[in-house]
Amino acid sequence: MLHKLFTLPFKAVIKVGEKIKEEADRELYDLDYIQQELIQLQMLLEMDEITEEEFQDKEEELLLRYEIAMEREQSNVEGIEE
Repeated sequence: MLHKLFTLPFKAVIKVGEKIKEEADRELYDLDYIQQELIQLQMLLEMDEITEEEFQDKEEELLLRYEIAMEREQSNVEGIEE
């Protein structure tokens, strides 16, 4: 009983941390969100709000995230099919 009183707060903190990680991963690797970011980035470049170098740096980051998101989605589909 006493053991439960001490471990309960730690378990709750771990659960909250896991939920935060899940939400961050979902936002970081959401395909629709990344596509919207790429469109906005292109618009910023066309409106001369950012430089070509800034565009390329951000585009590279977004495309990497997109690639990872596609791989994650594919592995989820494969996991369901098994």
